[in-house]
This record gives sequence, structure tokens and C-alpha cells, in this order.
Amino acid sequence: MEQALATLGGYGTVTVDGKQSAADCAAIKKFQKRFDIRPVNGKAGPLTRSVSQRLVKSKPSSCNAGNALTACIDLTNQTTWIMSGGKVIYGPTVTRTGMAGYTTPTGSYTIHDRQTKNWSTDWDVWLPLWQRIVEGKGFHTTTTYIHNSSIGSHGCVNLLPVDSQKYWNTLKSGTAVKIFGRRPGT
Repeated sequence: MEQALATLGGYGTVTVDGKQSAADCAAIKKFQKRFDIRPVNGKAGPLTRSVSQRLVKSKPSSCNAGNALTACIDLTNQTTWIMSGGKVIYGPTVTRTGMAGYTTPTGSYTIHDRQTKNWSTDWDVWLPLWQRIVEGKGFHTTTTYIHNSSIGSHGCVNLLPVDSQKYWNTLKSGTAVKIFGRRPGT
């Protein structure tokens, strides 16, 4: 956990020594809060470790984004990030994509049909900060706890509220989207 936080950076001073100091616990707590890991207690439990490892395993080069503004979705690690000019400008962050029977399709797409609030007639739920990618699938703010691994989306790319807002503010209609990998269990 310490090594992952040191690699990711931005969560405070972490000493990679295999012991949890007060500073390490504070960094873990900040990480948990950022990614809505509950409880926010500063202890490196299985979920906290899993999320940190997924973020570290995310490889921007696997997106093949080029120089254009591009949203990248790594189904294997359940992560997403935004690139521009060949560099990551936001993320990586966690996401939840399609569960078994409702996979999120891989490929290259563009964003269209952006709505601050979209009613899903298929699922009878509001989808905040909706950005359609392909068919009835798109980015939107999660409507449930994103770390509940027993469920997934119906093919959409669920985002934490803070990430959904950043994606909404950064991406526009016509922005490239690259979806690759395979969600475990699908």
C-alpha cells in the first residue's frame, strides 16, 4: 500500500518501510476519502489496497490516444483517465463498467448527446452528467456505491461525483473515447 501511494503521489508523505506511521495513515485516509472508500479510517484494508493497485496498473500507453483530447477506459482495471497531447491530464480514477450480460463495448467512439440529467427509460433512473458514448451507454455519475463489486452497470461507465464533474467540464461532444481490456467476470 505504501509503495502504491508513493507511486501515485498526491496523498501526503509516505515512508515505504512496511510499517504504518501516523503520516502513512493520514495519506491512506486522504486516499480513501478521494475515492469514496468506506469507512475512511486510514487503515489499508483489502478494498483500499485493491483500488490503489488498480490505479497503479493503469497504463496510459495502452489507450493509444495520440495527441487529441481522449477519454480512456481500462475495463480490465476498472479505471479511466483523460489524455491530451499524449499526456494524462486527469486521473487515473476508478470506474465501474458493465456487469455480466451487459458488457461495455470495446472500441473507439466519440461523445455525443450530453445532458446534465438524463432519464433512462430502460432502467427507470436519472443519470446525472450524462455523456453518451455508444448506443445507450455513456459516462455518468454513479447512482450506487461504486465499490460494490457484486454489481456493475448495464454497460455505462459509472464515475464518482467529483470525477463525473471533471469529465463533464473537460470533455465535449466529439471528444474521442477509447475503451479497451475486459472487465473480470464478463
